[in-house]
Amino acid sequence: MPVVSAEVVVEATPATAFAVSQTTGQTRLRWDPFIRHQHLMDGAERPAKRVRTFTRSRHGFAMVSRYVSYAPASNVGMTMESGPWFFEVFGGGGRFTAHDGGTKAVWKYNFSVRPAWLRPVAYPLGTWRDIRRRIAAFAVACSDPVVLAAVAEQHDGC
Repeated sequence: MPVVSAEVVVEATPATAFAVSQTTGQTRLRWDPFIRHQHLMDGAERPAKRVRTFTRSRHGFAMVSRYVSYAPASNVGMTMESGPWFFEVFGGGGRFTAHDGGTKAVWKYNFSVRPAWLRPVAYPLGTWRDIRRRIAAFAVACSDPVVLAAVAEQHDGC
């Protein structure tokens, strides 16, 4: 199963970088170039392990995913429950570690596509472009005063 990854070092603490990566609503739309719409499901008010999320990409594809790990300031992982016809399996995650006074964020996606004849095209392309664009936008968001204010407000409410 192919794995694509991207990493970036941001000038934020691991807790802040993790929190930025988990923003939702208008804050998420402000920085994430992949998402057109996203919401937590089943009455969940915050991301957490076992919480389901509905996401519609800017490409128009929809996916329901479930958090399989959620460790603030450290790592997060999700797996697809249902999604676009061409994904047989899809999962992703992020790891956030202190690095040179900031945080190193590493994002990985793993996936399998169907039908089999699509694999020679899909696997080399993968989601490499999307993951690079997303992590670059995430890096900018980690210094965006509007995003950081929303993250701080969210933590004040905890």
